Amino acid sequence: MPRAATLVVLSDIHYASAAEKARGDDYEFKDIANPLHRLLLKAFRRFIWLRDPLGRNGLLDAFLKRAGDAACVVANGDYSCDTAFVGVIDDAACQSARECLDKLRAKFGPAVRATIGDHELGKFSLVGARGGMRLASYHRAREELGLEPFWKLRLGRYVLMGLTSSLVALPAFEAETMREERPGWECLRQQHLTEIRAAFSGLGSSDRVLLFSHDPTALPFLWHEESVRRRLPQIEQTIIGHLHSNLVLWKSRVLAGMPAIGFLGHPARRMSTALREARYWKPFRVRLCPSLAGIELLKDGGYYTAEFDLDAGVPARFRFHRIPR
Repeated sequence: MPRAATLVVLSDIHYASAAEKARGDDYEFKDIANPLHRLLLKAFRRFIWLRDPLGRNGLLDAFLKRAGDAACVVANGDYSCDTAFVGVIDDAACQSARECLDKLRAKFGPAVRATIGDHELGKFSLVGARGGMRLASYHRAREELGLEPFWKLRLGRYVLMGLTSSLVALPAFEAETMREERPGWECLRQQHLTEIRAAFSGLGSSDRVLLFSHDPTALPFLWHEESVRRRLPQIEQTIIGHLHSNLVLWKSRVLAGMPAIGFLGHPARRMSTALREARYWKPFRVRLCPSLAGIELLKDGGYYTAEFDLDAGVPARFRFHRIPR
């Protein structure tokens, strides 16, 4: 009988501490001066993306009740709601991420592996370009939350790797960084790429890889790394988060190769640039782990389990578990 192991994957938990909840559900809207922009964002949030974004903590509790023991539990980024848009240097967001990670670690112990998402580092608001990436958030995520920029775990012939997509794809996010911090970010990126190159170069010929990247924007940058590209046949699957719903992933594939849009502000330019490069996603064999909440339109949130043969005789078998809400 083959040796077997179980993997659990969840992503985009967006836990809200009491301090983040205190900012109210209008945290995205209150500083938008244009009433039309404010109305459109409210409609998008209410009917398509997610209404009551600060009231979804019960979904993590539901996951913890449902999920059983596993050899590895991967949390694929975005632990807070990032209501200040600057990552975990904001005390309220840091408390959210800490409470979220503490619950996961209390349940699963050392089996937990957590990747760094864009909410840990900071990102522009959808409208108004408030906030952005902060170096202090990166260091706080490492030192106080115990998050590793790159992690690797061997389970038999499988090698699980988690990377920080915002570092790999830093050129796409440069406009969201502070000018004086860009040299520091670039230094971190080069260190990160060195770790990734070494990990892929050190793979054995019979190893199989399960790769974890919060944001698929990183994948075209990885494709341009020769040490990664020559190991692409060994990547069995790349599990991403960030997109929240398979509907968004499907649309991203349909729009792959589209030209960049430069006249609708930075968020539209960044997203369309990522879609232009989405043709490079295919060789990574992408699987999206939706957010626990999914999107309001479909309510399609949940998590994955995977059973895999430690001798890599057969591919890992993934099963999606929907969390009703």
